[in-house]
Amino acid sequence: MSFKNLGEFLKALREAGELAEIKAQVDPALEVTEIYDRVVKKEGPALLFADVRGSTMPLAINLFGSSKRMAMALGVKEISEIAERIRSFLDLKPPQGLFEKLAMIPKLSELHAVLPKFVKHAPCQEKIILAGEGKMLDRLPAIQCWPKDGGKFITFPLVITKDPETNKRNLGLYRMHLYDDRTTGMHWQIHKDGAEHFRKLRKGGKGRLPVACVIGADPATMFSAACPLPSGMDELMLAGFLRKHSVELVKCKTIDLEVPAEAEIVLEGYVEEGEMRLEGPFGDHTGFYSRAKDFPVFHVTCMTHRKDPVYVTTVVGRAPMEDCYMGKAIERIFLPMIQKQFSEITDIHLPWEGAFHNCLILSIKKSYPDQGKKIIHAIWGLGQMMFSKMIVVLDHDTNIQDVKEVAWRVLNNMDPKRDIVFGEGPLDELDHAAAKDFSGSKIGIDATRKSEAEGMQRPWPEDIVMTEEIKRRVEERWREYGLDEKYLR
Repeated sequence: MSFKNLGEFLKALREAGELAEIKAQVDPALEVTEIYDRVVKKEGPALLFADVRGSTMPLAINLFGSSKRMAMALGVKEISEIAERIRSFLDLKPPQGLFEKLAMIPKLSELHAVLPKFVKHAPCQEKIILAGEGKMLDRLPAIQCWPKDGGKFITFPLVITKDPETNKRNLGLYRMHLYDDRTTGMHWQIHKDGAEHFRKLRKGGKGRLPVACVIGADPATMFSAACPLPSGMDELMLAGFLRKHSVELVKCKTIDLEVPAEAEIVLEGYVEEGEMRLEGPFGDHTGFYSRAKDFPVFHVTCMTHRKDPVYVTTVVGRAPMEDCYMGKAIERIFLPMIQKQFSEITDIHLPWEGAFHNCLILSIKKSYPDQGKKIIHAIWGLGQMMFSKMIVVLDHDTNIQDVKEVAWRVLNNMDPKRDIVFGEGPLDELDHAAAKDFSGSKIGIDATRKSEAEGMQRPWPEDIVMTEEIKRRVEERWREYGLDEKYLR
C-alpha cells in the first residue's frame, strides 16, 4: 500500500511493531542522536519522541532505518518490485493489436499518476504564522547531532526551488543550520540543482530566489528528494510513480511555489543574491566532520503546519545509519536505468562504508577485451556517478553484494600494472581526502577474468567448485553425520 501522508505511515509502523514511542523527555542537543545511534546500529525500530525539551512538537526519526521499513515506506514487500516496474516501462514497445493496446491501459494509468495535482486547501496550511506574528524556527525540536556541530540543524528538509530560467521545479535534500528564529544556512553543495538555481539568480541579477522547505511528508516524497535524478526531472513525478498516486500540491502563502498539501510543516522564504554566511561544521555521512564554509542564507517569511504536526529529522554519521537503507533502495531502483544505457552491467553495489561516492562495485557480462576499462570510464561520465572515487569491475558470476567474495576475487585476479587505471575529475564536496575542494584523482580496478587478447600468456584458472551430484548426496545424508543442520545453509 502507498501512504497519503506521514500520519498514515506512522500508523502502519505502529501496527507492524516497527515504531517505538518514547514518552520520557529527551534533550534535542546530542541525546536524540545517542539514542538513535544505538537503535539504528541494531536495525531497531523507528522512534517517536513525544516530549522534546523546548518544543511542543513530537519528533520522528529512523523512519527508513531498516530494510523492512524502507520497503514499507515505498508500499512494497521488496524493493526489487519497484525495479521490475521501472524495467517494464523501459521495455515498452508500441502495441500492435487490440489485445496489446488493451494491455497497455493499466500502464498508461500508472504514468498518469506521476503528474502532481493542485488543490486549493491543504492540511499543511491549517496553521499559518507570518513573519512578526510569533515564533517560527524556535518552535521546532531541531537537534544538535554531534558534539562539534556548529549548532542545531534541520536535517531532513525537502527544499523546493524553481530554475529562474526554465521555471522547472527541483526537490532536494539539503541540511539547514539554524542561526535564529528567522534565518538558517542553506547547504547547497556546488554540484546540486539548488546551487545551480542560486548561481542563475546571481547571473540574472533578480535579487531573491523563492525557497520552500517541507519538514515531514509522505514517505515516497521524502525518499524521492534524496534520489539522484537528472537535472530538470521533477522529483514529485518520481514520488507519484512510487506511490501510484499523484502528489497533491498547494500554493504557498507568501511565495510563488507549490508544496505537498499533506506535509506536516512548511517554511516559506527566500535566499538573496550575494548574501552568504558561515555554515557548519557538521558531523556528516562520511563519519567525519565537514568543515564550516560560507553558504546562502535562508530567510523565513511564513511558517505553516498541521494542527498537530510531527517534526521529522535524521542523523548521519559512520555507517550503518538511516541513510544507508535509503541508499540501498536507490541502488536497486536505479539499476534498470543504468542497465538500459550499459546492457553489459548485471549488478551494482555501493558499500555503505564508502559513503555512496567513495566506492562503486559492479559486475558485467564481458564480450570483448578491455570491456571492464570501458565501463570504468563510462561510469565516470554518468550523472552523479561521476563522484565515484573508486570503481571495481568484476565478472557477471560474482556475487558483488558479498564484500568477502569481492575482496577474494579482486585480491587474486588483479595485476596492478595491467588492471588499474587512474583518472582525475569532479569529487563530492564532502570528500575530505582530496588536496582541494571539488576535484581530485580516481582509481578504477578491472578485476574481470583476462583473455589472451588482454595480454594473458597462460590460461586463466577455473574456480574451485564442488559438483552438484556430491552436494546433493551429502545433503540427503546430512543427519547421518550427526552435525547441526545450520551447516546445510
